Amino acid sequence: MICCAALLAACSTDPGVQATEARHSESSFDPADDPFGWTPLDDFPGVEIGTFTVPIDYTNPSRGTFELNIARHLAMRPAGRIGSLLVNPGGPGVAGVDFALFADLNFGQPLLDRFDIVAWDPRGTGQSTPAIDCTDDLDRFFGTGDITPDDPGERQQLIDLSKEFTTDCVDRNGNYLQYVGTNNSARDIDAIRAALGEATISYLGFSYGSELGGVWATLFPATVRAAVLDGAVDPTAAQEQRGVEQAKGFEESFDTFLTQCSTDNDCPFRNDGDPAGAFDRLATSLDESPLPSANGRPDVSVGVALTGVYQALYSETDWPRLAQALADAQHGDGGGLLALYDEYNFRRDDGTWDNSLEAFQVISCADAPERPTVEESDAQVPDFQAVAPRLARRTVGDYFCTFFPPALDPRIAITGDGAGPIVVVGTTGDPATPLAGSRKMAHALEDGRLLTVVANQHTGYLANDCATNSIESYLVDPTGHLPAEGLRCA
Repeated sequence: MICCAALLAACSTDPGVQATEARHSESSFDPADDPFGWTPLDDFPGVEIGTFTVPIDYTNPSRGTFELNIARHLAMRPAGRIGSLLVNPGGPGVAGVDFALFADLNFGQPLLDRFDIVAWDPRGTGQSTPAIDCTDDLDRFFGTGDITPDDPGERQQLIDLSKEFTTDCVDRNGNYLQYVGTNNSARDIDAIRAALGEATISYLGFSYGSELGGVWATLFPATVRAAVLDGAVDPTAAQEQRGVEQAKGFEESFDTFLTQCSTDNDCPFRNDGDPAGAFDRLATSLDESPLPSANGRPDVSVGVALTGVYQALYSETDWPRLAQALADAQHGDGGGLLALYDEYNFRRDDGTWDNSLEAFQVISCADAPERPTVEESDAQVPDFQAVAPRLARRTVGDYFCTFFPPALDPRIAITGDGAGPIVVVGTTGDPATPLAGSRKMAHALEDGRLLTVVANQHTGYLANDCATNSIESYLVDPTGHLPAEGLRCA
């Protein structure tokens, strides 16, 4: 998912290099009256859309540019406007503009009143151009492989699919494939800040957006007014270890789902109080005989089914759908699991796909300094199975970055040195970014303040009044309303 000595030097984790980048950040772009070409959006009152040009390679502008798709929801109380609040929904690879278009659904009134909420599709994603485009058929690469191969030939098919996907990514995106990583997206944040004409700016990032925010605060600490990193990953873990930690988080959430279902007479998948045993039998059955699916779509194999389970576990509100989908699959109908699989992979109603999954892989590999071999990837399987015996059912590696070109600009170490207090939000039942990772993010930052939210969902903002009020009060007044050390919102 991801060139020269000058670029590597610019991305060095040496504090002197980072300080230099921060000192010169305001001169990176010369703000004009309106470098975004803001245009009101008729169907969204108070929202303006535009584009913003950034270089593909900050060390060599002649390489070309990205046109970032950007939008802002104007502060509803202009007289009390504080400034801009930059927001990122995560991924990596997820387009962000909808966070501004639908700001009234995503943010509380204090933020809507006091900030211009600014969101954009990060380089390579969404409607920003050029956008990462690896394939026209995601089913081929993510829905058809047998994750439990029975012989060397089936295993080789998985290896060949991974090679083919990587080759297609390189062929289609070669000019900018190695420049979509988090370091460059953090430089884009600073360019946006400078073009908005704000000496310091506020930031709210969710999931991967917490990692992006941590890199931005490390590269440009003098420009941080306030920052909230909600659903933070462990910034010190290698990519493989992060995968193990995430697998453990999903397994724990699935265990909670199964426990609740076992005691709920209305749960469609209760199976006389043994949904765990029923799931094990269903997974074995799907592995041996996948369910036929819609015309032209992959069969509902154990791999497709597990993807659907992962999707539903992101929020407790989707657990009833998961229970019904599993019950339907027991009776030969895989439609519910296929629908969840489609949601996970960002498949549109018209049968096309947005590029979020492709961008996720390319950006992730651009950030990762390692390229594990096929053998090394296979050797990691027992680590996954040890923490997630139900959900980590694949018996070979995923070869995620194995065949990608070496990363030219791997993600820097996150420290936040000089940025001041940064609020890190961790949620107790978060499967995708477990609380343990958020604790490690808070510890890695020079002045990270952990806010713990008790909930079964991914990220904690808006989970309850305590979390919402604490986050919003801090963003409005970061010096006067820093959450207390050890605050736990239940």
